[in-house]
This record gives sequence, C-alpha cells and structure tokens, in this order.
Amino acid sequence: MTSTKTIWFLTGSQSLYGEETLIQVAEQSQAVLAEINANIAATLKQQVEIIWKPVLKTPDAIKRVMLDASADDDCLGVITWMHTFSPAKMWIAGLDALQKPLLHLHTQANQSLPWSTIDMDFMNLNQAAHGDREFAHIVSRMAIARKIVVGAPGSQHVADRISAWAYATVGWNTSQNLKLVRFGDNMRFVAVTDGDKVSAQMTFGMSIEAYGVNTLADAVEKVSIDDAEALCEIYERDYEVVAELKKGGARHDSLVYGAKIEIALRNVLESLGAKAFTSDFEDLGALRQLPGLAVQRLMADGYGFGGEGDWKTSALGAIMKSMTPAGGGTSFMEDYTYHFGPGPAKILGAHMLEVCPTITKNKPRIEIHPLGIGGKEDPVRMVFTADSADARVVCLVDMGDRFRMIQTEITVVEPTEDLPKLPVARAVWEPKPSLEASAEAWMLAGGSHHTVLTNSVSAETLEDFARIARVELVVIDEKTELRAFRQQLQWSAAYHRLAERI
Repeated sequence: MTSTKTIWFLTGSQSLYGEETLIQVAEQSQAVLAEINANIAATLKQQVEIIWKPVLKTPDAIKRVMLDASADDDCLGVITWMHTFSPAKMWIAGLDALQKPLLHLHTQANQSLPWSTIDMDFMNLNQAAHGDREFAHIVSRMAIARKIVVGAPGSQHVADRISAWAYATVGWNTSQNLKLVRFGDNMRFVAVTDGDKVSAQMTFGMSIEAYGVNTLADAVEKVSIDDAEALCEIYERDYEVVAELKKGGARHDSLVYGAKIEIALRNVLESLGAKAFTSDFEDLGALRQLPGLAVQRLMADGYGFGGEGDWKTSALGAIMKSMTPAGGGTSFMEDYTYHFGPGPAKILGAHMLEVCPTITKNKPRIEIHPLGIGGKEDPVRMVFTADSADARVVCLVDMGDRFRMIQTEITVVEPTEDLPKLPVARAVWEPKPSLEASAEAWMLAGGSHHTVLTNSVSAETLEDFARIARVELVVIDEKTELRAFRQQLQWSAAYHRLAERI
C-alpha cells in the first residue's frame, strides 16, 4: 500500500559532465535510495514513503522542485544528496524557497573504493566527498536548520538516522496542522500550564481554541443509551471490568455515562477536526463525571491530552503520538511523588485519572472510585501499571521570550511493592543520572509537573523535531553534571536569543 505522506529524495549534479555521465548519476541515485529504503523499518513505511525525483542540474529546476515540495501537503520534507559537484550558488533560490524540513545526506554510490581499477572517469562520477561540502557551505551560510547524515547508503546506521528524522517530520506536520480544543480554562493561579497561545501558533502552527465545557456536556446528553450500552460491551470485551460496573451491576449507570462522555468527545473533536484537547476538574459545568476512561481511550487512539487546561502538554502529546512507531507507548504523565529509598530512588508518576494504556501490554482494569476533588460523581477509569522500559519524559514550557522543550532519560521499573490502594494508572521510574540530579536539573530548566512519557519516540527524533521547530531543547541524561548544566542553560538562553539555525 502506498503511503499518503512522502519525503522527496533530491540528487544534485550539473550539466558539465555530459549526458552519459548524468544517466549514470540518475541510475546510481535510484540505487542509493533503494538501499536506504531496504533498511527503513516497516512501521515507518506505513506512514511515510521516500520517493525519488529526477536529478537536479540547473538553478531553475532546483527552485521549481523546492517550491513544489513546499506546496505539496503530502510532502513532509526533502533529502538532498550531491552525487557529483553541484555548484552551490545554483541552490540559493531553491533553498530560500523551501518551507519543509531538510536532511542533507552525505554518502556515495559505492561503499568501498575499487582500488585496482579506479581512474579519472570514476573520480569524475563519484564526487560527493567534495560536492556535499560545497552544498553544506551554502546551507550553513544561509543559516538553514537541517540534519546531516553521513555513511554508506546500505548501512543500518544511515537508515536509522534518516528514520529518526522522518518521524520528526511526521511530528512537524502534525504540529503545523494541529487543532486543539480547550474545554474550559486553565486551573486557576497555576503558572506552568498557562502560556502564550498566539506565540505557540506562530512557532508550531497549532491552533488552540477554547470551547465552553457545556459544549461537551450538551453533546453527552445527545448520546443515546443504546449507543452507550454498545460501547460498554466493547469495554467488557477489551478490558477487565469490575463486577459493579458490568451490565446488571450496581454502578453500571456510571460506566454508561463514561461511555457517553467518550462518544460525545469523539463526536465534538471529529466535527472540529481536532486531535488534542484539555479538561479541568475546576470547570466541569453540567458534566456528572470528570472524563477519565474516555480520555484514556482517546489517547490510545492518538489524541493529545492535558489535564487542568494544560494545552502545551496536550499539543506535545499529540505531536509525540504521531511520532510513536506502531506498537509503542506514549502517554500524558505527571511527576507525583518520590521514593528516596531504601533501594534506588524512584518517581511515582500518575494523574487523577488520565494515563494512556499504550504504555502497558497488560489488560487494564476498569474501576470506579471517589476522586476527592471536583465535586462530581465518582468517575470511571482504567487502572494499570506501566511496563518496564527505557523511556523519556518530555515537557514543553513557555519561558516568556521562547518555548523550551525539556527531556529527561528514565528507566520505567516495577514498583518496589504492590499498590493495592492506589486506584489509578501509574508508572514508576528511575531518572538518570539520579533522582536528585535529574530533579534539580529539571527545576533549574523550569520544567513542568505535567509531561509526556514515551517508551518509543527516540531521543534523536525529539532532537530533530526541536531543530525543525527551531525551539530550545534541554536534555537531562546519564552524562548530566549540574555545574555544566547551569552553564549550558546560560549559553542556551543567549544562543536562542541570537539563534543561527544550524
């Protein structure tokens, strides 16, 4: 099946070499792409296809293809490779016109040199070693953000680095077209969940709009009992549902109402073309329950979510969901409480209700319990513990003059003991390099308590996305040393005020 989204593979040359050589350039360029595509993961190929375009030999052709790529809604980005020497002044107008992410591939058609037969004909044909340097010079001089990948075309290393960037282009396309619905406003007096929505649209392309919570409550009232009961049957099929919530159980009506919320949420979001949303326990209007189960199931289907009106985390969640390989897990999360010992220090992450079931392979259990805040009926929710995995948590914060992404590397682990009285979905993790250093660095960087946890979106993809979006990325990992980290933040602040986009 052909993917609907594409990345264009552009090969640079010039007419100087003659028709026979240019035919070889085209043939070898297609062979290079075939080698790369052979190593691209099938999960990525389900979303994106890297397609070959004719060899570029003139300034007019280069500008035309860049304009076409920028205008094509299905084109996520372009990969450039200078097979021969392609004078970089030919690329200026085209690069200036390009409005899509750029990856510069530095490779050659042959992995090894034919030492015993190499001659000047071979040398004239295989000039990427200096052709790509000429191209890279003009891209740097024009201060255009790009990724550079170096290596043999058939290597898994090259395919993996291109794949990481390709996922980032998917995320950027999501960001550029994202519509986010805020049901109600932010939790009162909270700083980090607020921010400049106009600046967010200017930076990321996303549209963040408010709708009264009764827009959702009215939609809930329109859902029929039959439709809600049909969804409850799906719940019983796909999850472990406690007896009191099953059909005929004493509290089945609460599950039916939770199903109505899910159906209504989907209807409203689909009618608005939105892939992200927020809610706030302080602003529930006529809703009888805080949405819990419905939010968890929508996140599992790729929607972004933020609690307490946190639109930045919701948007980041939708973006990272779109960058998550099939079968991977990405969820809204919150740093909740600590275990300083005995044993390795850990963070218990959870939220009131809304953690995505993609971060576990086990069958969640649907339960009902009092919430204690919000003043509404007891809400239904999935309860589970996240699977052990290497992972990372990421947040997006508004620093006033710019946005900053903060990422910390973690290992999700089994809880030290069972949690029989904690009726919410949760994850337990050990941050790197340690809880103490990670938390101090996170707070120095101004990180939020709400995050997105992913066991599948790679650190490289997140770095590529930040570069495409031209936003600051701060990384906390096993190499973090706090004195150097403070200096990094100082230098980063200066850089992002004067940023040359390399």
